[in-house]
Amino acid sequence: MKLTVLNVAYPFAPVGPDAVGGAEQILTHLDAALTRAGHDSIVIAQEGSRVSRHLLAVPQEPGQLSEEKQRRMQHQHRIFIESALRQWRVNVIHLHGVDFYKYLPCPGIPTLVTLHLPATWYPREVFCLNRPSTYLHCVSRTQRHACPPCNNLLPEIENGVALESSNECHAKRRFVVALGRVCPEKGFHVALEAATRARIPLLLVGKVYAYATHELYFEQEIKPRLGKLHYFIGPAGLKRKRRLLSAARCLLVPSLVEETSSLVAMEALSYGTPVVAFPVGALPEIIDHGITGFLVKDEEEMAAAIEAAGTLDPEACRAAARTRFSSARMTGQYLQRYQELANEQIISGIYNEGQKGTARYVE
Repeated sequence: MKLTVLNVAYPFAPVGPDAVGGAEQILTHLDAALTRAGHDSIVIAQEGSRVSRHLLAVPQEPGQLSEEKQRRMQHQHRIFIESALRQWRVNVIHLHGVDFYKYLPCPGIPTLVTLHLPATWYPREVFCLNRPSTYLHCVSRTQRHACPPCNNLLPEIENGVALESSNECHAKRRFVVALGRVCPEKGFHVALEAATRARIPLLLVGKVYAYATHELYFEQEIKPRLGKLHYFIGPAGLKRKRRLLSAARCLLVPSLVEETSSLVAMEALSYGTPVVAFPVGALPEIIDHGITGFLVKDEEEMAAAIEAAGTLDPEACRAAARTRFSSARMTGQYLQRYQELANEQIISGIYNEGQKGTARYVE
């Protein structure tokens, strides 16, 4: 059955091959997979996004993300959803933003919500939404176990990464890399301290989003630790990110929160690069301690693991990625889930011509 799927991104981060955030990268994979499979893919996302086919680009306002600005952007998302439902006969809506409940359509079309972030970051009410044909799911076993009881929680679909270019490997060089959103919970200041202890350069790759707390963290905790040894590169395009991950001695993941997954850890392993991380959230599901990396408890252990990472076999890392972290496996499971939701839609008669183009919202 040919499907029309509407994927709705978080309002404040662009999607595309160079996306920084995990949710945006997953959405990019899904958009491409839908198009390759002959389905109709529609994406609502921030202007500047790059998609395979249909993009409804939401205009952005400059400056910090105040609460008032967030409310305006969420209202725009509502308008764009209404526009999409007027233009296309949508079979499934897929929501990715942590604030999805602010623009959740009322009943009419089966809706899937991927919980990309820790369960505690969502209001408890989202786990008991009174909306028929609305389903939540997680991206790891650890995340699902952390969720409160929920009748609409489907089995998890674990994240995956593209493995097509994993053979483009570079010779290992004497530096380590850390990559992601530059914000307090990612703990990059710890990575910088550990690299200093290990006397090895660290390249920090990522984006500082326009949140006051993120900008303050960068100014107070990151910039003072940069200098002759460590460098902040900023956002990196896909090709440059791949080169850095491939050539690094190891990837450091010093997260201070319960990670639901780690795409960058999966990517590093696909290039034969070990991962050194704190054992928080789903990271122990990804890293095989002593084989594909090390799970450490503090800055001192991280520094020691940086040196030990050079003894690990790159092929063991690549093999783990090939076996467990393929984006083809992930997107195949999502496409199957879309079909199941669409079939439920047909059987129950939720969708009909009289409902086409209607959308109401829960405040």
